[in-house]
Amino acid sequence: MTRLTEDLSQPISVLLRKGTQQAHEAAEHSQGAGWLTRGELDREEYIRFLFMLWNVYSYVRLVIISPFDVLRGTLLTLLPRAMEQGLDEAQSNAILQPTYRPAVLSRTESLSSDIAFLLGTAEWQYHPVYQQYLRSIPQPVTKYTERLRSLSSSPETSGLLLAHAYVRYLGDLSGGQFIRRRIAKVYELPDSGDGIRFYLFSNGNGEDAGPSEIRELKEWYRDGMNAGVGDNEELKEALVDEAVLAFKLNQDLFTVLRGPSNSTNQEQTIPTIPYAEPPTPNTLVPSELVTGSTLRSRKKRINVLFGRPYEVVVLGAVFLMGLFFVTNNWMQ
Repeated sequence: MTRLTEDLSQPISVLLRKGTQQAHEAAEHSQGAGWLTRGELDREEYIRFLFMLWNVYSYVRLVIISPFDVLRGTLLTLLPRAMEQGLDEAQSNAILQPTYRPAVLSRTESLSSDIAFLLGTAEWQYHPVYQQYLRSIPQPVTKYTERLRSLSSSPETSGLLLAHAYVRYLGDLSGGQFIRRRIAKVYELPDSGDGIRFYLFSNGNGEDAGPSEIRELKEWYRDGMNAGVGDNEELKEALVDEAVLAFKLNQDLFTVLRGPSNSTNQEQTIPTIPYAEPPTPNTLVPSELVTGSTLRSRKKRINVLFGRPYEVVVLGAVFLMGLFFVTNNWMQ
């Protein structure tokens, strides 16, 4: 637990800034964070980082490649709650309600858009690179999502999601703007914003927010936190503790990033392709990571037989239940 020496009568926005300063600096100065902010990650590794963020912000949609995935327990291990799902479910919570503005803050759609653009397919969750990632989700990602799930599971703790939203959203609105410019330059992304939409926020009128509007949005968020938390000093302490943990969980994500392969890695890892012609998945990743027609044919067979991933989950569960009852009746 963080020992606050500050006057707890101060607004929560002030206490969070002061109480998380050391944790913030530790995460910011970690090696992985340095690779990211300097644009030194191989392009493929940057995409892998976006996968991790997707798991933190959004749902982990299960894509079953074969019935054996169900038997191995994949169904049970890849369905944690994520931050924005938790915020959606607890939007009426008095602590969260003043800062609940998904039309402006939500990163789920923009993350998916960036990944789709960089992998060259709208159905990127079927892409071999993402399939490989799912089979070995980094332990820090699992730990992070399990914490979010734990907080989301009870009305008594869901208010602490504010600490995680504070760390992520305020970070995206602050340092994320520098990262956006660096990523766009290093990976030679188009001026349209494709590939960096995660760092672009709406001004509420269907346009990207400019620097002054970003500042106003941050001030609005801090005011909303202050209104939601009020003068509850016990809650303030708990939120500072949770925010320190959130910074640590984000720092842990950086520890599993793979370092740059060489000084010219950006062009070598995923070749630059004219943006007028959407790139195909197989041209964007190293050949040794692409399983070829086998994976695609399996995906097509699944689509024909079962439809989308969530339908596979439901039908798979129904199949297993039916198999259990048939076997049980046969044994009797």
